[in-house]
Amino acid sequence: MVSVMASNVRKGNVIEKDNKLYVVLKAENIHPGKGTPVTHLEMRRISDGVKVQERCKTTDSLEKAFIDERTYSYLYKDGDHYVFMEPETFDQVSVGDDVMGDWAPYLQEGMEVRLSTFNGVPVSIVLPARVTLEITDTEPVVKGQTASGSFKPAMLSNGVRTMVPTHIVPGVRVVVLTEDGSYVERAKD
Repeated sequence: MVSVMASNVRKGNVIEKDNKLYVVLKAENIHPGKGTPVTHLEMRRISDGVKVQERCKTTDSLEKAFIDERTYSYLYKDGDHYVFMEPETFDQVSVGDDVMGDWAPYLQEGMEVRLSTFNGVPVSIVLPARVTLEITDTEPVVKGQTASGSFKPAMLSNGVRTMVPTHIVPGVRVVVLTEDGSYVERAKD
């Protein structure tokens, strides 16, 4: 175990609390105008999958579990499991929906991910921060909504809805954040 400040905890980290392991699903540092800055953590208890919310001071010390973290390549989906391969040993590991969570739609064949295991059991995964996807559908621009900075709803090729600038049309490839599916820029390809 290693102690870390709450403000340094990130999505995918594994924290030990009360002799139980939790994987961080969301970590948000909140700095109110007055008062103490806090870190809001959304975590899943690894033993039973129960989700918990935790609010701590950004300076609180948390115990980060010693986890084996390695790069794996995504191979394919098999039922409700995702199969990854360790590129040097060619060992394959199967990761369930509970660990994949919101990341699942962003997986692409051959994608390199950081997979964390604890005693050989997958506990968390982190995908690249950005992926390139194609826009499959957009809503028409509302009349008068042509100002730069205006966004409209769109559907990505992975089935996730996002907001894109009004000039983006179906068939255009865009870069989105895997964290929340938000639009970054038009793909340069």
